[in-house]
Amino acid sequence: MSRRSRRTRIRRRAWFLAGFGLYFTVLWVFWNTPVVYPLQVFVVFLHEISHGIAAIATGGSIQRITLSPRLGGACYCPGGNAFVTLSAGYLGSLLWGGAILEAGRRAGSRAPGVTLGLGIAVIAITLLFVRGGFGVTFGVLFGIFLLVFARHASLDLNRILLTVLGLTSCLYAILDIKTDVLDRPHLPSDAHMLAQLTGIPTVVWGILWIGIALAVSAWLFLRAFREA
Repeated sequence: MSRRSRRTRIRRRAWFLAGFGLYFTVLWVFWNTPVVYPLQVFVVFLHEISHGIAAIATGGSIQRITLSPRLGGACYCPGGNAFVTLSAGYLGSLLWGGAILEAGRRAGSRAPGVTLGLGIAVIAITLLFVRGGFGVTFGVLFGIFLLVFARHASLDLNRILLTVLGLTSCLYAILDIKTDVLDRPHLPSDAHMLAQLTGIPTVVWGILWIGIALAVSAWLFLRAFREA
């Protein structure tokens, strides 16, 4: 590699790290504000649909999904494998985040199409499975936002949006596991129900899930950094 190529790569990686630093700073400052709130609800949406997909994949079904303004949610999905379904929430939102992040990074000129497809999927899932005024309103409006953004925003802005959605989903999965499972293991949660099912303590599941989440997030970060 020539000296000029090395300088170019160093410059790209510096911009990459600066962008990540700016993203986490903004997220930290505005975490409990209306600026980040729609992203948090979107991750809850991904969490609940992950339960539903796991249920369907193991022979069950989805009756309905509900979302709460207080960043809660529930997926009523009878049948299927309870172990797989309960495990799919936090890890599912993590995998969704990784998939959206990778799609945004690899899409190139097709990034608006990815945003468009995501918007269509959000609206379709909402109309099919989400029930309750808040959940339906959020799903439809967020999906419409994605459709409009895909149509009118620039290519670079579409890539940035997909990156933000993916990163937030990965980060929120980690924070959610810590808050819901490790900090408050006595409260009802996926891990608490899994503990009742398996006899393995809630905290053990929390440690396992957060370890997987940190490992996947670190792998995604290092992969993106090396290719920057």
